[in-house]
Amino acid sequence: MRLVEKGASNHLCLAGRLLEKQPLRYTPSGLPIIEGRFTHHSEQWEAGVARQVECEISFLALGDTAHWMLAASYEANLVLSGFLAAKSRNRKTSVFHVQEVDFLEGQQNGTVFQEERG
Repeated sequence: MRLVEKGASNHLCLAGRLLEKQPLRYTPSGLPIIEGRFTHHSEQWEAGVARQVECEISFLALGDTAHWMLAASYEANLVLSGFLAAKSRNRKTSVFHVQEVDFLEGQQNGTVFQEERG
């Protein structure tokens, strides 16, 4: 029995705070990349019972999204959207590949990036 069909949905949208980020670096093909950790806290309903949910997740962002993450301050409240993938072919640990960044506390962090990209 095949549980996952080709083309199955893999989309994650998570609100939380930026915990840490590594310095911006570049892939061998020249794409900017940044990695870090993100934390989420919320109340979710499961089986009719409210429960507190807390988790930390590793992320990476490529291209312009890497610059947006670089512009975000530590502890910034963000909504990240993207997908989950294995860290590498040999390490099956999940990593959140960020494709969109929304700043929840105004656009001051994003403005920095817009001015630099001018």
